[in-house]
Amino acid sequence: MMKGWRWSGVEAIKSAEEFKTVTGGEAPVIVKFYADWCPDCKVMNMFIGDVIKDYPQYKWYEINSDAFQAIADENQVMGIPSLLVFQNGEKKAHLHSANAKSPEEVREFLNHVVL
Repeated sequence: MMKGWRWSGVEAIKSAEEFKTVTGGEAPVIVKFYADWCPDCKVMNMFIGDVIKDYPQYKWYEINSDAFQAIADENQVMGIPSLLVFQNGEKKAHLHSANAKSPEEVREFLNHVVL
C-alpha cells in the first residue's frame, strides 16, 4: 500500500509542533491532508509528482488527518485529500477535496494562490 508522497520527496509532518514550525515560516508551504484509507488520496498520489515539479516555489508536506484530527479541525479540513497553503502561520488558500480530483484542478488552484 502506497502511503502519502514520501516517494516524491515530500516530507511527512510527524507532530503538532512540527506542523506549527513548518507552517509558521516566511516561505510558502503546501500541506496535503490525507488518510491511508482514502481512495482519492491514492489517486492524487499518482499525479501529484508532476505537479510538484511545476511549482518549485513551494515546499511540500503531508499530514495524516486521522492521526492529527485536531489540526485538521482547526484548519476546516472537512474532506481529504485537501491541499492547504500556509505562510507566516496563516492559511492563505485551501483546495477542498471535491475540487482536487485531477492535476488540472490542482494546477488551476495553485495558479490563483495569492501570497
